[in-house]
Amino acid sequence: MDPRTPVLVGAGQVNQHDDADIEPVDLMVAAARQAADPRVLQAVDAIRVVNLLSWRYRDPGLLLGQRIGAPEAATRYTGVGGNTPQSLVNQACLDIQSGRNNIVLLAGGETWRTRMRLRAKGIKPDWTRQDDTVPVPPGGEDVPMSGPVEDRINLDRPSFVYPLFEQALRIANGETVEEHQHRIAALWARFSDVAAGNPYAWSREARTAEQIGQASPDNRMISWPYPKLMNSNNMVNQAAVVILCSAEKATYLQIPRDQWVFPYAGTDSHDTYAVAERDELHRSPAIRIGGRRVLELAGVGVDDLDHIDVYSCFPSAVQVAAEELGLPTDDPQRPLTVTGGLTFAGGPWNNYVMHSIATMAGLLRANPAAHGLITANGGYLTKHSFGVYSATPPPAAFRWEDVQAEVDREPTRRAVVEWDGEGTVESWTTPFDRDGRPEKAFLTVRTSDDARAMALIDDPEAAAVTVTDDIAGAKVRVHADGRASLA
Repeated sequence: MDPRTPVLVGAGQVNQHDDADIEPVDLMVAAARQAADPRVLQAVDAIRVVNLLSWRYRDPGLLLGQRIGAPEAATRYTGVGGNTPQSLVNQACLDIQSGRNNIVLLAGGETWRTRMRLRAKGIKPDWTRQDDTVPVPPGGEDVPMSGPVEDRINLDRPSFVYPLFEQALRIANGETVEEHQHRIAALWARFSDVAAGNPYAWSREARTAEQIGQASPDNRMISWPYPKLMNSNNMVNQAAVVILCSAEKATYLQIPRDQWVFPYAGTDSHDTYAVAERDELHRSPAIRIGGRRVLELAGVGVDDLDHIDVYSCFPSAVQVAAEELGLPTDDPQRPLTVTGGLTFAGGPWNNYVMHSIATMAGLLRANPAAHGLITANGGYLTKHSFGVYSATPPPAAFRWEDVQAEVDREPTRRAVVEWDGEGTVESWTTPFDRDGRPEKAFLTVRTSDDARAMALIDDPEAAAVTVTDDIAGAKVRVHADGRASLA
């Protein structure tokens, strides 16, 4: 084995359910100490932290390094996106392979549940503050997740956008509203079953398809067709850490071979940043191309995968990825999650995939001959990262590829901003207020020349029709200001 072979040698996960006032960096410290013993932590020469929302640190990696005994470790701090944990693994493997680093610690943590509890009481946490003398470390750049077409109607959050993909899937599949709702509720129930068996899942209560799919006082509708239990759960206190090093360093540190997990290959890519410019709302060329290529680089096929974790912020994200990757969504022997997904295992903003990688590592150690696939998604099915892993040494060196050039050759759709005319409804979603009433409806509209416009029905009574009626393909009048009414 090449001494520079990258190896995952430690993984730690922490859930904090009590009301202790713990800050994000300390939750990451706890996960790091679970991942490795002090001797390994003190040898870390690079710390890379996933962007967090619970608290603003200038350099969280510096604090983490100081608290685990690695104060001299070089630090990075990522941009925003659920793709970042797997992208960090890909980059760490390249850095280890090339000799730039020997031991890289990847971390992320959120105490959003505590932060919201304190905010409700009017309390600002007394957590660590770093002054302006602390340099901001290098990291990934944030990219726009929308364009002028989305911005003008305030289509500005995942709980609005992913339901648009869901309706597009239903329409493409030729399903009735009832058939579709039953199917995706059953999909999410299978994810819930996995979470029930995951000791690191935030919620380990198995939910039935009926409990998930039917709106109720405890499962209010968020944005049609998604009730609360089909949305990512970010009200969690969770942290996860993954540690990678060279095979040579792992041997030197006497880390047992039965703890080694090998990243075989990785890829990264992105779809159009503006949703309105996607050719089809129920497809993702970046997932298809990036997923296919990572398997080719790893030398495995879809049928060789024993464990899979598909990024699961909403049901549409899973279905689109499964279709592009050629994976069945209803195989009881191979569920599309190892954790239970972001609704049940927990959705700590940008860091969920660190948990899926840590969970995958444990499964592969228990069955060294198995192969696992991780998919990661940032934005609105926008930024994608993939990784293939096994506890069996790889037949070749770790390989990574940016497949963006091929993705960019895929067709897109012309998006129009100030469009005035009559078109047909392509997809839609209807946000509800907290009292369970439709408050508006977002529409994607195909124009007479097959471009795409986006529009808003801002009258609640008119919006209610989009829930009771299947308006796919219906005529809609769109005004230049973005307001719309069904013809």
